[in-house]
Amino acid sequence: MKKIEIPVGISARHIHLCKEDLEVLFGEGAELHPIKTLMGGQYAADERVTVVGSNGRQLENVRILGPLRSETQIEVSKTDAMFLKVQAPLRDSGDIAATPGVTLIGPKGQVTLDKGCIVAKRHVHMSNEEAKAFGLCDKQLISLDFDGERKGTLHDVLVRVHESFTLELHIDTDEANALDVKPNQVVAYQA
Repeated sequence: MKKIEIPVGISARHIHLCKEDLEVLFGEGAELHPIKTLMGGQYAADERVTVVGSNGRQLENVRILGPLRSETQIEVSKTDAMFLKVQAPLRDSGDIAATPGVTLIGPKGQVTLDKGCIVAKRHVHMSNEEAKAFGLCDKQLISLDFDGERKGTLHDVLVRVHESFTLELHIDTDEANALDVKPNQVVAYQA
C-alpha cells in the first residue's frame, strides 16, 4: 500500500452567480474582480453579498466565486442552513434541482431565488495523472482518516478528477471543526 498525503482545504460558505443575477446585484455590465486564484480556473472574487433565509436571518459578506455559471448556486454548511431555516440538501456542486432558494442582497439590488442552496458534499480534487497513480477514478467514493485530538474518519469522500485540478480535499467548516482540522493540514490516504 502507498500512503498519499492530501492537503486539506476548508470551504467556507460561498456563492456561484449567473450573469443575470450578478447584474441585478451589482449593476448592469458588472464584472467580478478576482482576488485569489483557485484550482480549475476558479477564483475568489472581491464581491460579496448578504444571504437572507426564510426566517429573515442574514449571513453577511458571503464571498462570490468566479467565473460566472449558468445558474446561481449558494453553498453553506449545515449549521448555516439551520441558522437560515433552509432545508439545504447534501449535494454535488452543480446539482441544484429541487433545492430551496434564498434571497441575495447586493449593493445595487436583490434577487429572490426559487432554488440553488446546497450543502456541498465533501470531495477531493485531483488531476488525471494523480488519479491514475493512486488507482482512483472520477466519482469514486473513498474514506479518509484524520489523526489528532479529535481524530475520526470521513466516509463517502467524492473523488473529482480533471486535468486542471490539483490535489486537495475540500470539507466545510462544520466538518473541519468537528475534527479540529486546521488550514493547510494534510490527511493521509492509503492507496
